[in-house]
Amino acid sequence: MLVKILFAGSGGQGVLTMGNILGNAAMIEDFHTTYLPAYGAAVRGGTANCTICISDEEIASPVASVPDFVVALNHPSAASFSTRLEPGGQMLYNSDLVGELISRGDITMFPVPANDIAKGIGSERSANMVMLGAFIKLTNVLKVDSIYKSVEYMLGAKKKLVEITNRAVEEGYNGFPFGNGSL
Repeated sequence: MLVKILFAGSGGQGVLTMGNILGNAAMIEDFHTTYLPAYGAAVRGGTANCTICISDEEIASPVASVPDFVVALNHPSAASFSTRLEPGGQMLYNSDLVGELISRGDITMFPVPANDIAKGIGSERSANMVMLGAFIKLTNVLKVDSIYKSVEYMLGAKKKLVEITNRAVEEGYNGFPFGNGSL
């Protein structure tokens, strides 16, 4: 198994945090993983993306020029990175920030109202974690409990932040009818 994921959005949306949490969760489950962040010169508001590769074997390169999955947090990222998806790939996108997209026809697209869900739990800044939960539900690449453990590991001293972050992941995971498939 080798799964290549690209998370993309604007600086400040938590794109790199999503990738870091996913990579740590993969290590918790004893998978091989790589994490390759990329961001523009202006951290807040500039472009940000990262690629994560998860495998049960050693990974030759962290570069995922043709990912299996794209998770896009804003319109420019969705429009730009959907073209890089592998035919048959899947894209989750934040439908609260992404307008109409041109569908390629050979990929499957899943809208996630991440901002609305994050507002509903009282933390607008948690839209990225809602998207991460939805991604885990869609792909079943890792157990959601591993994501919770990774959040605890990364944010452990900040108990309130751990609580709201895990709640956002849970809302994303439980809030959608797709998923529980197998890669």
